[in-house]
Amino acid sequence: MSQKQRCLLIVEDDVGLQRQLRWSFEDYDVVMAGDRPTALALLRRHEPAVVLQDLGLPPDATGTTEGFATIAEILQDAPHTKIVVVTGNGDRDNAVKSIGCGAYDFCSKPLELEVLRLIVDRAFRVHELEAENRKLRSQSSTVLEGIIGSSEAMLDAYRLIEKVSPSSATVLLLGETGTGKEVFARAVHRLSTRRDGPFVAINCAAIPETLLEAELFGHEKGAYTGAHKQTRGKIELAVNGTLLLDEIGDMPFALQAKLLRFLEERVVERIGGRELIPVDVRIICATHQDLPALISAGRFREDLFYRVSEVTIRLPPLRERAGDIAPLARHFLEQAASRHGRAVHGFTAKALKAIEASPWRGNVRELENAVNSAVIMADGKQIDLEELRLGAAGGDILDLRQVRNDAEKRAIQRALTQAGGNLSHVAGLLGISRPTLYDLLDKHGLKKPADAD
Repeated sequence: MSQKQRCLLIVEDDVGLQRQLRWSFEDYDVVMAGDRPTALALLRRHEPAVVLQDLGLPPDATGTTEGFATIAEILQDAPHTKIVVVTGNGDRDNAVKSIGCGAYDFCSKPLELEVLRLIVDRAFRVHELEAENRKLRSQSSTVLEGIIGSSEAMLDAYRLIEKVSPSSATVLLLGETGTGKEVFARAVHRLSTRRDGPFVAINCAAIPETLLEAELFGHEKGAYTGAHKQTRGKIELAVNGTLLLDEIGDMPFALQAKLLRFLEERVVERIGGRELIPVDVRIICATHQDLPALISAGRFREDLFYRVSEVTIRLPPLRERAGDIAPLARHFLEQAASRHGRAVHGFTAKALKAIEASPWRGNVRELENAVNSAVIMADGKQIDLEELRLGAAGGDILDLRQVRNDAEKRAIQRALTQAGGNLSHVAGLLGISRPTLYDLLDKHGLKKPADAD
């Protein structure tokens, strides 16, 4: 463990407790702060791995406002820091709230130093493991670039990628929409002997049938109306590299015969031309379709299927990737926050629970879009459940308190809209008193209308 990784920042305004804690953690490099400004200054100077922090800090020593503000700023400046919060005896609500704000763990007063020591030691160990993981990820082979996941299903896919990439075999990638088929195709290319050549991709489902042949094989000048010059197709452009035929299951049946001939003879003939052009290119195909079913239906050539599936790799849907969803969501959050210049550093406990419970029928692409949108819409430092806008996708959450709170908030919002902000009418619609309505507005963080009666 490096010197920085052994640094423990203790944020506590009680001088007696400071001395006691310094003695208890004498084998760590302890730095002390009694308030938020000092804590943030020491955070930037020493970059501690773990922060042990009291919630009651001056000038709000009897409350928690300053403590929560300190947590937010620490995580904003150093999001990987592990914060262990010290709370009052029996103050479970603030302990849970601190975890929701991004703290790692909590310990209640009066402090049991042996228990606290175990929590802090574990926080250091988790920080060290996460740092090692980030380092390994940054130094890993390029096959992992853009691919995140450690589930058994993904490890199986990794192993196949590593085996097949150095060969010249044609690879068929199977997977639902959004599972990352093009990302894996690029990984095959980067690990192959053709890595210095071009990677060219064409989506067979996105190009009209009348144009797809010209896009693949090219055309000669005057081959058809609008062909004003000789144009090389995607196959020629991928010479000495890799060509990805995405959504090959949607390729027109008539064009499949010409593709089969190319795969067998490795020559192309441009539209309107008579010259056979030899090409050296590696082919990767991808589809979300059930190709054997298409063969049975007479929509896909069986001989072509055997040509494109020398090695078949199935990419698992997100719902089958146990443990991968939360790391992916955090990765997309970091990317989106950097891209949009937003100081968003994590998810609330409710949001993370909803993310892991969602079926993600659009797989990784849907998750990335949801997180990207939530980062743009986020009002605070963390993404909350409402900002994810999962709708029915979050319906698997079984926390009854959360369900009641969400339903209560939606009802108040609808009543505010229907009553035009008139709080007397809102209270009448909801069947509650005005004082109760005021309490509920505060509880759910809803703004009181400016022209409220």
